[in-house]
Amino acid sequence: MPKIDWAQLQVVLLDIEGTTTPLDFVHRTLFGYARENLRKFLLENFSKSEVHECVARLKAEHAIDEQEQRTPPTWLTDSQASEIRSAEEYGLWLMDRDSKTGSLKVLQGLIWQEGYRSGRLKGQVYSDVPRAFDRWRREGKNISIYSSGSELAQRLLFSTTEFGDLTSYITAFFDTRVGAKTKPDSFRRIRSLHGHSEKEWLFLSDTLLELDAARAAGMRTTLVARTPGVEIRADGHPVVNNFDELG
Repeated sequence: MPKIDWAQLQVVLLDIEGTTTPLDFVHRTLFGYARENLRKFLLENFSKSEVHECVARLKAEHAIDEQEQRTPPTWLTDSQASEIRSAEEYGLWLMDRDSKTGSLKVLQGLIWQEGYRSGRLKGQVYSDVPRAFDRWRREGKNISIYSSGSELAQRLLFSTTEFGDLTSYITAFFDTRVGAKTKPDSFRRIRSLHGHSEKEWLFLSDTLLELDAARAAGMRTTLVARTPGVEIRADGHPVVNNFDELG
């Protein structure tokens, strides 16, 4: 496998799920919280402009799903109560499919925001993450995040960890507004916003399709395998078990 020239790197771009943060926290804690609180959140916040706008985007995406015969639940518009119920049922339908649609991610982020503010949610990262952030900043590296979760959700997670607020280490947060994480053009778009050449970037993720897309865009890549001793397929990407092995 190719070795990474750490001295040449200027930007470390990080995935979240399985990379900085345990999968179980994202899939069970965060997604579970969003499911359990979706209806209550919509009932209490439907009149707020950001929520109303998000529901309108969900409704537009629902129409596309119907047009393309994906058989989403029916969307009723005869009353506000029906609209809220429809948004809830469609939101759950999207969650069941692990949809990455932007409107769902924004809605989940708003629900999580209330959870973080109330103290019912706290961000989780692996213990090597704050050590690496501090080391990389001292080395003059820029740290950026690229996740399918909304920018708001990313900021909330990193600002509420048991290690304190880590957002001061992070230069930029990218979500799927720049494109899907499995598309090389998304990584080219991110690179163009920072101004560094492709060879000065290192993308860290636990997902091969994302790593392949970053490599196709010219970035350096490393697969993060958080379970040591488990045989994995790396497809030519360097492999680390934690961030202490980097730099």
